[in-house]
Amino acid sequence: MARPAAQYSTIMNVLLAGILLMLAGDFLFALNDAMGKWLVASFSVGQVVLIRSIGAFFILGPMIAHQGAAKLFRMERPELQLLRVVMTTLDTALFYAAVVYLPLADVMSFYMAGPIYVAALSHFLLGERVGWRRWAAILVGFCGVLIMLKPSSAAFSLSSMFALAGSISFAFAIILNRRLRGTSDTSLVTWQTIGTLLVGAALTIGSWKTPSSLDFGAMLLLGVVSCGAHLMITRALKLAPASTLAPLHYSLLLWAVVFGLAFFGDVPGPRILVGSAIVVLAGLFIFHRQKVVDTVPPENVPKGVN
Repeated sequence: MARPAAQYSTIMNVLLAGILLMLAGDFLFALNDAMGKWLVASFSVGQVVLIRSIGAFFILGPMIAHQGAAKLFRMERPELQLLRVVMTTLDTALFYAAVVYLPLADVMSFYMAGPIYVAALSHFLLGERVGWRRWAAILVGFCGVLIMLKPSSAAFSLSSMFALAGSISFAFAIILNRRLRGTSDTSLVTWQTIGTLLVGAALTIGSWKTPSSLDFGAMLLLGVVSCGAHLMITRALKLAPASTLAPLHYSLLLWAVVFGLAFFGDVPGPRILVGSAIVVLAGLFIFHRQKVVDTVPPENVPKGVN
């Protein structure tokens, strides 16, 4: 009996590690969003994406050297790898395009629907079972999002289509991360960074504006922050089911309150506080349901855990 107990404990520790990495990655993404909103107010989306992608190689360069550049070209399911690059590139470009014209709160309200898309897609594409209790918690969490981020009158516009398409791309990228969990984190993030770099370079043609040293450094730092976030979330999705981790993306809202107050002077009102409480409680309940499940499906057990 000791061995099954030890095995269960190991699996739960791996799941907990995935959850903590997801929360840390979302913190960095929230910082990335605040920095990006500030930068695209003065520079084109393409220029920000281009220099941001170059900055990411401050982290990726040593990692590529460590694993060997040749390993980048030895990938499982090349067609899914390409699709993932397309989805992550669309996610990044569409997000920045949306925040140029819409308030950050409006854009985030569309992106917070991502976990619902992921839960539905993971059921059909990954075979991950999502019980009615977690479905209910996801929907309750989304209600909390709507309370916090009541869309403005500008929500239904062409710009909102950018945000909607970006959120769907984000959900597909999460699903593809799970399908490609046998590929190294370095390879996954390197190829998506190359994709955004190429798109950024194309979009910059005819819209280049020479940045100051401070602005150039901020765009490079944006790349470092976003790369760190992608690496953490990519690793998290290899350790825990997408349907369990996706609702934790709601923690972005809590950090958005903090960064909004620190960088833009936005003071959260009662609606934000009430919505935040609902989202946190929903996320905690989802984690609780994962802990009390009697059995863990084999497809949810990371490779190497026996």
